[in-house]
Amino acid sequence: MGSGRGAPRQRLRAWAELLRVSALFSVPGDAVAGAAAVGRRPGRGTALAMGASLCLYEAGMALNDWADRDEDAVDRPHRPIPSGRISPAAALGAAGVLTAAGLALAARAGRPALTVATGLAATVWAYDLHLKHTKAGPAAMAAARSLDLLLGATAAVTATGTARRTSAGAAGGGSRPDNVAGPRTAAGALRTPGPGPVILPPPTRGGLTGALPALPAALVLGAHTYGVTAVSRHETQGGSTGTPLAVLATTTALAAAVLGEWRGRWGQRPEGHATRGPASVGPAPHPEARLARAADSGAGPGRAAPLEGILGWAAALGVTSQPGGGFPGQSAAPGATPQPEGTLGSGLPGWAQAGPGGGAVPAPRPESLLGRTVADPTRLLTLALTGAYLRTAAPPLLHAALNPSPPLTQRAVGGGIRAMIPLQAALAARAGSPVTGLAVMGLVPLARSLARKVSLT
Repeated sequence: MGSGRGAPRQRLRAWAELLRVSALFSVPGDAVAGAAAVGRRPGRGTALAMGASLCLYEAGMALNDWADRDEDAVDRPHRPIPSGRISPAAALGAAGVLTAAGLALAARAGRPALTVATGLAATVWAYDLHLKHTKAGPAAMAAARSLDLLLGATAAVTATGTARRTSAGAAGGGSRPDNVAGPRTAAGALRTPGPGPVILPPPTRGGLTGALPALPAALVLGAHTYGVTAVSRHETQGGSTGTPLAVLATTTALAAAVLGEWRGRWGQRPEGHATRGPASVGPAPHPEARLARAADSGAGPGRAAPLEGILGWAAALGVTSQPGGGFPGQSAAPGATPQPEGTLGSGLPGWAQAGPGGGAVPAPRPESLLGRTVADPTRLLTLALTGAYLRTAAPPLLHAALNPSPPLTQRAVGGGIRAMIPLQAALAARAGSPVTGLAVMGLVPLARSLARKVSLT
């Protein structure tokens, strides 16, 4: 009786195989990394995005086996549908129910999150039903993983914006419109009038616009997914050497991009790089702040007033007028002694302000990458997490390239799926959320333990 087809334990195992539950641990990090990329801590919006992602991911797994039931009957007769442990109708029904549940959870996170989740669900269904066996298959899977990270970013931004508007209305008693500016502190917070002033956080762009700073991280994760999908197309028959080698090179390039020194964190200059003047020395603002400044109208804290005329443009270049009027190298008045030339544009990046002797001098060279990494625990953690990503993904790819047999190719695919977790953790730490990155890495032992019981592929 216990070994019959309808035994609960066997049916549970069949559904675990169908849904590939061991791969589930590669999903929560998408929402967490998306929230970190837009400067948000995990909260209600992140939890809703995580639930939506898990449902849509499992819907794709069930739909995948339903769509491949005839192919699996030849190549993988042990799969749940070909072996008769789960009926095709049940698998298709599960895909529909899970998709509806994922969209419902995304709707709770706000309309922008539902918009992204709808695109994600459409991509998943299009891939499983048609695109999988076309040249567009890897790109579709990459788009799905990128959209999943953007879903987490959008839900986090939307939830934060809703909470901010709620707190602003409660603090102001509903008597002050949100778009009316009041006195601001140095940090840009709005100070409400009254005997007990309440400092509110500065306004933030929400919705789809607010999630744009997460796009670089989404592209990195999508590129990794593209490579894993490309390798998986040969996992049943093997025979490809060039694909694992190309994906290995891509994996190395992605690791270098995460650790890249080009401009510190996404879009920022490395610390120590001299900019326009003493007041602007330091790391560049967060990408979200730059987007908010570009979208908001009018001048405000942290946002320069519109540049008007040559004086405004000259100030932006770091050129200041002389006491008698005019600019360096220009006479202040007829008969006046010309000022020393060669200081025009001295505030441009890479040049320090003029010294007592006049003239621009090169700024001190920035500290080396190794020095900054040792001095910054967050950089050191990012380096360690990126190393874990390479350690997980690279060796199986190399083995599959040397011996492109089906077992080694499947192992390379499994390694690529598991490597998503340290990659998500590295992206979160790179965005300035080291604790979040460590929390994501905590999923690794759980995923490894479950992978011994249920295959990733």
